[in-house]
Amino acid sequence: MSPTIFYGQTGKFTFRMLATVLGGQSICILLGALVARAIAATDQGSGSSTAYLVVGVGLGALCIVAAGLMRRPWGVTLGWVVQALTLLSALVVPMMFVVGLFFLALWVTCLVKGAKVDAEMARREAAAGGSEAGADDDGTADRVDG
Repeated sequence: MSPTIFYGQTGKFTFRMLATVLGGQSICILLGALVARAIAATDQGSGSSTAYLVVGVGLGALCIVAAGLMRRPWGVTLGWVVQALTLLSALVVPMMFVVGLFFLALWVTCLVKGAKVDAEMARREAAAGGSEAGADDDGTADRVDG
């Protein structure tokens, strides 16, 4: 099974990492929207500065929504859409391509490493569950003094 998924449930650690990536990405996208508006405003013949700002703020809001929906199976799919739209925003602000590549690399890294961490945590919980037969709630074994 490939750790890079496009749809489906992720582990607790993975979806938290992915949500963190999207949260940071939203800040960069919102700043990129301000740059796009300023660039368009300096062009005398361009009247699309407000449109760039609205679309950029919408994409930043989509990042935040996607971060909140990471627990859902389609939250990962929405995160991939955000990654693609961030790369597509380079058509307006070329430096957004670098930002998009950076966050895409973080996204894929969090998917791959997060799946490994979740698998290791599940393995440790399963191992600890088998050895807790004689343990109290605090994890210590009962001791009977005679």
